[in-house]
Amino acid sequence: MEGKRIVLCASRKLEEMSTLIKKQGGIPLLRPAQGTVFAREEELKDDLRTLIETEADWFVFTTGIGAEAIFSAAEKFGLKEELVGRIQGAHVAIRGYKTLAALKKIGITPHVYSDDGTTKGLINALKEFEFNGKSVVIQLYGDTAPALKQFFAQRGAKYSELLPYRHVAPDREILEQLYNEITSGEVDAVCFTAAMQVRFLFEFAKEYKDVASLQRAFGHHVVAVAVGKVTAESLYEEGVERVIAPQLERMGAMIIELSNFFKKELKEGYNV
Repeated sequence: MEGKRIVLCASRKLEEMSTLIKKQGGIPLLRPAQGTVFAREEELKDDLRTLIETEADWFVFTTGIGAEAIFSAAEKFGLKEELVGRIQGAHVAIRGYKTLAALKKIGITPHVYSDDGTTKGLINALKEFEFNGKSVVIQLYGDTAPALKQFFAQRGAKYSELLPYRHVAPDREILEQLYNEITSGEVDAVCFTAAMQVRFLFEFAKEYKDVASLQRAFGHHVVAVAVGKVTAESLYEEGVERVIAPQLERMGAMIIELSNFFKKELKEGYNV
């Protein structure tokens, strides 16, 4: 990693990751692309009441923290018992072990479970079911999950979203700086620790710049690094084909995986 310029898009554990990068000769660059998260409790109150009054055939939960936030808000507003009853009367699909744990706490067992935690795994598990004309409610954390929306739309489902949080994009200046550094080859790798960081960068590129240039950069001279499967999946969905990700989904493991990638690349270069 000697002399490599490594971008960190995270908003936490920056000191720890920066130290790891410096120890291996790299140069950490902090470009927080996480944005700001706000709870939507008051808005969620109206959403939950509407949900309870409307029959849904399917509930899809995508994150443990999002599911917990919804049930916490329902309890605060005295709606939890009615909400749980409504969910128990429908089919339930989830992705990831954290989401499974959150639902088990309140006595809900899913009909469909994607244990790899990815949207792709969840879609594969749902393919055997009929959704034409069915009402589907999807709990999201912040990522818009375009692949899920497309899947249900293609199968004729009535799709609606339940969002416990509101995500505000980071400053445009940060995203513009990051975009320019990537497309001009000023950096060697970009580390993403959440799907929202990927979405914010690519949404900025689609709206203000040239997304094809961003995709080309990641395909050639800049390495895209993901902390885990869900973040990697969001990069694949945005057209990034080469993604480095550790088996152990931890920030430290991500930096080590990137270091090993550069060592292998250097060794292969010497052997040519």
